[in-house]
Amino acid sequence: MNTSRPFVIILTFFTLFLLSCSPPTEPEKAEEATENTEEESIVGLVEDVLTAEEQAALTPDMVIQSFKEGNGRFMRNDLTTRNHSEQVRKSTNAQYPKAIVLSCVDSRVPVEDVFDRGIGDVFVARVAGNFVNEDILGSMEFACKVSGSKLILVLGHEHCGAVKAAVDGVELGNITPMLSKIRPAVEATEYEGDRSSKNEAFVHEVCENNVQHAMAQIRERSPILKEMEDNGEIKIVGGVYDMDNGKVSFLN
Repeated sequence: MNTSRPFVIILTFFTLFLLSCSPPTEPEKAEEATENTEEESIVGLVEDVLTAEEQAALTPDMVIQSFKEGNGRFMRNDLTTRNHSEQVRKSTNAQYPKAIVLSCVDSRVPVEDVFDRGIGDVFVARVAGNFVNEDILGSMEFACKVSGSKLILVLGHEHCGAVKAAVDGVELGNITPMLSKIRPAVEATEYEGDRSSKNEAFVHEVCENNVQHAMAQIRERSPILKEMEDNGEIKIVGGVYDMDNGKVSFLN
């Protein structure tokens, strides 16, 4: 009779028991730490989605000031931490954004980040060269007249490829008629010297004039928005984003 077999069985069970009671190994600890870090990373500021009453209490100047303050945080790399998943759920059934921003399609101009805004805070319309057309105007009328936004911001930016292409008279497919919307700003810019895209000073002036031209087009082509501005319900303003430091300069 083999008397060692029961001992081996007992020893095996005892070893398994000890292993089950032992603390987690380093890989297990690392995995748990990663899970905890992921949980902590999504915990941020959960702003209440703006209600119709809160939106109605805002003034255009209050919205402009909040944009300036948010841009300051963006420049300091001090963006508000947000729980976007929670904000998505809170904004499912309604939206009452403060403003609509007309921006260029440029990937280097992340509008919501530039002003430290969250989900449900702003409408954003984007088109190369931030010009105005019928679709953009309709979107602005929806944002302001229907949804109650208090501000229209036309946001140009430095080093804009569309502006440079319009300056140089680029012709290519559908880009050609698109650039024709920006050409009026080029032609209206009075400048002594090199009027090509190689001259950053000239391009900057065209960029500002293009923003001003878009603002004038909004007022001229949308009686609805013009009347709202005249009544003080909204403001139509312009700004230029500086890619070198992230600052938005609001135009007079």
